[in-house]
Amino acid sequence: MKKLLIPILVLAVLLVLMNWIYAAFFFEKDLMAHSELVTLSRKAATDRYELVYLGESSNKTYGHKDQDKRKISEMLDDELPEIRCGDITKEAAHAEVYYYLLKNIPKDNDIQTVVVTMNLRSFGANWINSSLETALQKQLVLIKGYPPLMGRALLAFKAYPIHDKAEWNEKAKKAWAKETLAFPYPFPYKTTAEWNRSIAKNGVNDSEGNQSKALTELTAHFVKNYAFQIHDDNPRVKDFDRIVKLAEKRGWKLVFNILAENIDKAEELAGPDLTYLMRENVAYLTDRYESMGVAVVNNLEMVRDSLFIDREWPTEHYYQEGRLTIARNVAEALR
Repeated sequence: MKKLLIPILVLAVLLVLMNWIYAAFFFEKDLMAHSELVTLSRKAATDRYELVYLGESSNKTYGHKDQDKRKISEMLDDELPEIRCGDITKEAAHAEVYYYLLKNIPKDNDIQTVVVTMNLRSFGANWINSSLETALQKQLVLIKGYPPLMGRALLAFKAYPIHDKAEWNEKAKKAWAKETLAFPYPFPYKTTAEWNRSIAKNGVNDSEGNQSKALTELTAHFVKNYAFQIHDDNPRVKDFDRIVKLAEKRGWKLVFNILAENIDKAEELAGPDLTYLMRENVAYLTDRYESMGVAVVNNLEMVRDSLFIDREWPTEHYYQEGRLTIARNVAEALR
């Protein structure tokens, strides 16, 4: 036993020494090469933000006809001139990404308030299994808090979810077929998959009564993106819970900003059954996080159909009036 103990101790010392050398001389370079997200976190501290707004593409996307091309966060800054507001924006980001962005903000900062985008679609299987997830997960490896050398080894051995687009799509399809939908009234479909198959089979008619391929596809997109019910075991819920605990630990006031969805188009295409699910999911999130002391801004129905930029896929990209509505509602909540 003693003979084994010596080489084990030697190995442990070598690993500690190697980790120190790597952390001191090589880690920063790898961090910049593989996890440039950390620069966004550091900027929040170096720019001395008092309020930081975390968002994805909804924050900065504007329409071709917009005269005002400001981000939602910039509009919020103008609404709150007495506070230094800044943003951390990363396309396709969701609660897990926000958590690690916040966790990696240096402790020397002026932040008092954190506003985190809560995107309803991000709780669904279509986004959880997005083909963009592999690239995002790769960026998170080195900032998850592992010892630097261990993180580099995990990155080298690709110890993060790696799937091609077809594999991610297959995972989403399995989730749609597995998760059941519960309504307080009779509903013909047990799952999102069944609902989607019915749309594909029967089609959707235009205003003149003719079957429209474009409307059929758009209706299917809405159903696949919003026909789900959030439960406590949803991975996004677990990540938002971690954000709550992190904010408490860091002494930050926390605001969850539930983005507006195109509820007008959802009801027009898929009917009140889909909008029932959307409203129920928002009610779940509002009740859960207000009970934890988080300020929740519910913008679900605050932006009308004409102010949504994208017309072939449901997104949270708004023309200037829509972005301004979101910013003003957040500002009013903060006041």
